[in-house]
Amino acid sequence: MDNAPKPKTALARKFRKSLTVPEYLLWQRLKERHDTLTFRRQHPLGPYILDFYCPKAKLAIEVDGHEHGLAGHHERDLIRDKWFAEKGIETYRVPAAEVFRNVDTVADGIRLKALERLQFRKDTPPPRP
Repeated sequence: MDNAPKPKTALARKFRKSLTVPEYLLWQRLKERHDTLTFRRQHPLGPYILDFYCPKAKLAIEVDGHEHGLAGHHERDLIRDKWFAEKGIETYRVPAAEVFRNVDTVADGIRLKALERLQFRKDTPPPRP
């Protein structure tokens, strides 16, 4: 599932070098390891590039700027979120304005969500064949 097409990988590398300000602020908090969680930034997955991804919790984190309120963008977000959900990945959306207001609270909320996902995945029995 992690086998993203080569052009997406190259594009993700480019994006890593040019994070938006809220992405940069959030990355400074998420890359600090206070627990067993690791996060990847600008992670290619299938036809998409995620702002952040926690593979252990199968949690995609998207920092939504003002453009997400524009016509048509909400529908694209829904299609994208559905694609991830079909792969067992939950999307956690954070408004960029909230990152600016309180990045520490946002980062703590993301870590808490990832830990909840880990607990849920551990408590849920695997599907029967």
